[in-house]
Amino acid sequence: MTPDWVFDERDRAFMEAALEEASAAAARGEVPVGCVVVRDGEIIARAGNRREGSHDPAGHAELLALRTAGERCGDWRLTGATMYVTLEPCPMCAAACRQARLDLLVWGAEDPLLGACGSVVDLAQDPRLGPPLAHRGGLLAEDSRRLLRSFFARSRAPS
Repeated sequence: MTPDWVFDERDRAFMEAALEEASAAAARGEVPVGCVVVRDGEIIARAGNRREGSHDPAGHAELLALRTAGERCGDWRLTGATMYVTLEPCPMCAAACRQARLDLLVWGAEDPLLGACGSVVDLAQDPRLGPPLAHRGGLLAEDSRRLLRSFFARSRAPS
């Protein structure tokens, strides 16, 4: 995990925007993961998980935000962009971030089950997959964990 002092107020503001997307996902009955893609200091894409509502196994916040960013920029190569996501990406999303050529990935809470940026595997840095994806984890991690814990406690509570 990256020390908190590495992040600045802009990083925190962008992660807050990702947390808003995660909260909106939870309100829709989705696992609360949110994401924003930023380029030149502006949010160019935002998304929350939509797997349940769209019946799409690839309806992860990161993939949805990457699609929107690519459409908005007119290019699948998102050089110069940073992604802020509330949960450490899974292998599918970490690979997509590398493919998109993001400059930086900033994530909140570690994912001890599927984390692909160092918690379980490190697909972001694996040299066999081409140029590495720079990433930093731990930004507003407790806020992300709190959302996830609350969501799963409600979903597992007896009716």
